[in-house]
Amino acid sequence: MNKTDILIVDDQLLFAESLKTVLETRGEGLNVVSIAANGKEAVHMAGIYNPEIILMDIRMPEMNGVEAVKIIKEKYPEIITIMLTTFDDDTYIHNALTYGAAGYLLKNTPPEKLISSIYAAKNGLVLISPAIIKHLTHDSIKSDIPKEKPDWLNELSRREKQVLKLLSSGLNNKEIANELFIAEQTVKNHVSLIYSKIGTHDRMKIIRMTEGLI
Repeated sequence: MNKTDILIVDDQLLFAESLKTVLETRGEGLNVVSIAANGKEAVHMAGIYNPEIILMDIRMPEMNGVEAVKIIKEKYPEIITIMLTTFDDDTYIHNALTYGAAGYLLKNTPPEKLISSIYAAKNGLVLISPAIIKHLTHDSIKSDIPKEKPDWLNELSRREKQVLKLLSSGLNNKEIANELFIAEQTVKNHVSLIYSKIGTHDRMKIIRMTEGLI
């Protein structure tokens, strides 16, 4: 596996150092190039190290993670940023994803799940912790749920609906494959067809559209 350079951004140095150790010892090809203590440092270091992945905390001094994501995405659109935090505030979630974050994971995510999420983000998947999805769909965005079933729902096969339900609950392709006892490539094919039928690759929009329908 090719080397993946990672920048960790967190004002809690002990957590950041521990995360660095976990990623480099358990993740194949993962290399932490540096640690930034706030969003301002993150923007600066992004230009110096040009990491492929940034693991970004939310609430930090001088500049928070959401503001940093906005600037980094404008300057270095190729860099993949994953928000990694203890907070599940609706505004932070929506803003971070709107500004181009590739995912929003809680800090209590198991190491194996975090590492697999990093690999998934490299493949273009948007990642959101199931706990955050549950919070969003049952509170802040519930009013956006359509009252009538959309036309695209009738176009989905039974298997595609099963895949979509698991996808919307936060599972990645490998986890969906294990859950349904099918090949991961088969899941990828289903996901591609689902996105085509729904007409969007926006994970947050899909969560909104499918809540209460499947």
